[in-house]
Amino acid sequence: MSRPAAKCFQDLIVWQKAHQFVLSTYVYSEGFPTNERYGLTSQLRRAAVSIPANIAEGFKRKTKPDKARMLNIAQGSLEECQYYLILAQDLGYGEVSNLKYQLDQVSKLLDAYLRSLLAPSS
Repeated sequence: MSRPAAKCFQDLIVWQKAHQFVLSTYVYSEGFPTNERYGLTSQLRRAAVSIPANIAEGFKRKTKPDKARMLNIAQGSLEECQYYLILAQDLGYGEVSNLKYQLDQVSKLLDAYLRSLLAPSS
């Protein structure tokens, strides 16, 4: 059973999960020390927002290479978030297992989306 084609980026499950990760990241980073406002707080949030933003931008790109480029940027931002979460936990800013789980789900969906985009047409 196939899914109906997405009409807008909000229809993409990968975008929905990435957006939820951003919302969770904002809540989590509220607990960071004030001196991190322009440091780790800003960096983590920026990288998190970049994931669904690049998925959204890629959705409207016309060619497969352009779409793939935007998804690759999203993947890079995802990996950046992975590091920031490790750093936040190592600095004692709170438990990150739920965020890591969410990010892992986004990563798997993003990989699958990119593979399906690049697969030869049947």
